[in-house]
Amino acid sequence: MKNKNILGLLCCVIIFLAGFFFHGNIALYFNLSGALVVLGGTFGATLVTYRLERLKIVYKVLLSSYKTKTKTPEDIVEILVDLSVKSKFQGILSLQEDEEETSLLFLRRALGLLVDGYQGSVIRDILNTEMYFFKLRREDCERVIRTMGELFPSFGLVGSVVGLISMLAGVGDSKVILATVPIALTSTLYGVILANFFCVPFAGNLRERTDRELLLQKIILEGVIAIESEMDPRSLERKLQSFITPSSRNVQLVSLKRIQERFNIKTGS
Repeated sequence: MKNKNILGLLCCVIIFLAGFFFHGNIALYFNLSGALVVLGGTFGATLVTYRLERLKIVYKVLLSSYKTKTKTPEDIVEILVDLSVKSKFQGILSLQEDEEETSLLFLRRALGLLVDGYQGSVIRDILNTEMYFFKLRREDCERVIRTMGELFPSFGLVGSVVGLISMLAGVGDSKVILATVPIALTSTLYGVILANFFCVPFAGNLRERTDRELLLQKIILEGVIAIESEMDPRSLERKLQSFITPSSRNVQLVSLKRIQERFNIKTGS
């Protein structure tokens, strides 16, 4: 995560926790029984739904999404234009030496297809298939996280029912009521917080990162095919910059006067 994101997150967490402190005794919000019901029930149901290997993959993907920094579209465009220039002067096989230097596995694989002499149509088909199943795998991971987000509030409700049953069993005994009411209330609190402060944001982050990586892969796909077809580097740069937001493009616009001269546009009197 970027430093600004971390700083903003810390500020929001402090504000969030401040709401609990203002009500006095913070110990009232901690209840082991409620936490065990919510956590044990949710993770147990998740293990029934998904294989343990799948959960390990989700953990690795989540960890990577916060620790690994992806390249920007501007970086990818610059790399591909440089490779295009290089292939013009040294030949397509000169790209072999760059295959292991790029940080993105997808780019390395695309360059591998390029230097192995595959036709553009074949390269497009292979890389499109790779992108399709990459998206499916990420959607599977996101589905696991969203399932947990749905289970947490449900088991929070289960914890509340457990607390209410214990409370009704001890009607007339104030000690039993005081001991069981926190279980009923904190279980619901834990379920809602874990779902909306962790699972939903994690799933949203994974979706956002997946979309960003798919954009990079699309740029790489079009760039590599253009290099294979020996497109002029300047034309390649203009084409790939279409994927970038206008504010990030380093393009000098053609003056209105040149447009007017090119299309014989006459100004009104």
